[in-house]
Amino acid sequence: MSARSILLATVALSLPAIAHAQHAPATEAEDGYHYEQAPDIVITAPIMRTTADILSGTTVLSGAELTRTLKPTLGDTLARQPGVSSTSFGPSASRPVLRGFQGERIRVLTDGIGSFDVSNTSVDHAVTINPLTADRIEVLRGPAALLFGSSAVGGVVNVIDSRIPRRLPDEAIHVDAIGTYGSAADERSIGGAVEVPVAGKIVLHLDGSYARSDDLRTGGYILAPALRAIAAESDEEEIRENAQARGRLENSSAETWDVAGGASIVVGDSHLGFSLAHYRSNYGIPPRLEFEEHDHDHDHDHDHDHDHEHEEEEEGHSHEDVRLDVRQTRGDIRGDIATGGGLLQRIRVRAGFADYRHDEIEPSGEVGTSFFNQGYEGRLELVQTRRGDWDGVVGGQFFLRNLNVVGEEKFVPKSETQQYGVFTLQSLDLGAVRAEAGLRYEHSVLKAAADADLGNPDYDRTFDAFSGSLGASVALADGWRIGLNGSRSERAPSAEELFANGPHAGTQAFEIGDPDFVKETSWGLEGTIKGGGDGYSLSASVFHNWIDDYIYETQTGEEIDELPVYRYAQADARYWGFEVEGSARVARLGSTAINVDALADYVRATIIENGPAPRIPPLRLLGGVEAQGERFTVRGEVEHAFEQDRIADFETSTDAYTLVNASVAFQPFGSGNRTSLVLSANNIFDVEARRHASFLKDFAPLAGRDIRLTLRASL
Repeated sequence: MSARSILLATVALSLPAIAHAQHAPATEAEDGYHYEQAPDIVITAPIMRTTADILSGTTVLSGAELTRTLKPTLGDTLARQPGVSSTSFGPSASRPVLRGFQGERIRVLTDGIGSFDVSNTSVDHAVTINPLTADRIEVLRGPAALLFGSSAVGGVVNVIDSRIPRRLPDEAIHVDAIGTYGSAADERSIGGAVEVPVAGKIVLHLDGSYARSDDLRTGGYILAPALRAIAAESDEEEIRENAQARGRLENSSAETWDVAGGASIVVGDSHLGFSLAHYRSNYGIPPRLEFEEHDHDHDHDHDHDHDHEHEEEEEGHSHEDVRLDVRQTRGDIRGDIATGGGLLQRIRVRAGFADYRHDEIEPSGEVGTSFFNQGYEGRLELVQTRRGDWDGVVGGQFFLRNLNVVGEEKFVPKSETQQYGVFTLQSLDLGAVRAEAGLRYEHSVLKAAADADLGNPDYDRTFDAFSGSLGASVALADGWRIGLNGSRSERAPSAEELFANGPHAGTQAFEIGDPDFVKETSWGLEGTIKGGGDGYSLSASVFHNWIDDYIYETQTGEEIDELPVYRYAQADARYWGFEVEGSARVARLGSTAINVDALADYVRATIIENGPAPRIPPLRLLGGVEAQGERFTVRGEVEHAFEQDRIADFETSTDAYTLVNASVAFQPFGSGNRTSLVLSANNIFDVEARRHASFLKDFAPLAGRDIRLTLRASL
């Protein structure tokens, strides 16, 4: 059966239910499914839950908080949330890092299904999701994410938009608009959406956005201290000049636009609709100063808990400026149908397809390498009618991807990935005790065509992955619960991990996979405590993952075609860490509440018999003070990231940094209306800061002082 046939069959299952819904009363959804409802409802969860009821770490960003933290990329928008860092491969390609996991272990979703891009293939590839179009963003960390795919062992980031309307607007025409300006990159963006009800049951939607930014102005020096010292001693004048480079990050400008249209039939709390969207972006990859290493003094038996930067003698050159021209056309279908009772409470359908391409443009203007990706994904959830203390969901999912890289620096052969999965989540609520059990089975087929240029024969691998979780929480007191969740998950290798065997211009690496890899198997344990009361709340998670046959990419110290060799390997690994966040109201001044909040997160990852895993974020603390009034919110915060000197071979340590931020938000029509004006100052003291999770951190620091103005209007 073709992918299109599967899509049509999936939607057809919903048609009888939507017909039945024609006679249902027009009431608001009791489960809070609409994005306009309470912000603590987690739409991403297969069974709608509040953040307090989910047995793992969760984050929901919406409303004024989302407007205040909004950045051009998804990774930077989420980077201040607990357990979240960012790949920060320049200001335009920044993917979320959850609990130290990135790439293939994180699923980035648009309203429940994938983004259909190649951002998981390499850190220089941008996610084709524009945060300007987001109504809310939800992050699930830990075992709860496994129902969205075996590759979600690290977590799920779900961006929820309104391109397929869920409700009938109260107005004859509803308009949302947003405009932003950021001083660090002279960033200008504007976006808008219009919804129009037709014939009492149909809603038409149209949205579009445009963003443009110049080269990013950073705080401090461009090169990290160790590289500045090496560059200063170079025999080449051009490299010596780079040692003193400050301010603007060359070739980091970007221009992005997208447009989308959709329509939906809305009856009561049921809807069925579709959307079509086109995304286009052109952005630069910041240059790197490359060094040829002549003397590596590594002791592989040393204590990996201490800094072990190796000595380098260099003959260097600057990496040429490369730009990526990205385009994607995608279509989506979503349905959420109330059945009126019986065995099922609701039927949810989500499906989509996309045609993606990006060209890597050389300084001469010629196309060096092109990536072509076609993707299809569908998801069906059958939500059971609650029976006493028991409810649950049963579902199925498919994912198809065809990837083809063409050009002088292709590093993977033409490949095809097929995944088919079934899953269930069952929940028992006895009041003081709540328990959940989840199961997922996934069958994967990965094929690669013979490629003489890469020296690859035909490959055909199949994997059967079984994952499950079991958890329970107990009420300690009114509003307080403690929980424990255990999981076992299996993940099939990706096509890139299996079949890579060539140079990759974006990361300046020669990447080599292994077609004989076996599945990863992970055992996980997570403990949580959540609670609160009048004016205060606390949420804490501690987790440990034991991973067998962990797939990771490591630099070997060798060179091919003057590029450092990065080889995928398998070994056992251990990840553990914690996340804590809390807030408290400390005073009231008339109608204004004074609140304090804080978070801390940490992860420690070790590859057995090899040492620390690479690019693991360090311990981080963030604290804020906020005055919340009826129309004004004033906030100040301090974020401190500690030094990361627990590093892998060929990795450099990252210095600690402290960022001070402040913002003022004005809501002229009160908190019940989305209209707001936010003025924020980020990195007020213009410090030099680098994220350790970034491949590019030694060559591209974070933004310096950035004054941002964001206007959001809802009419």
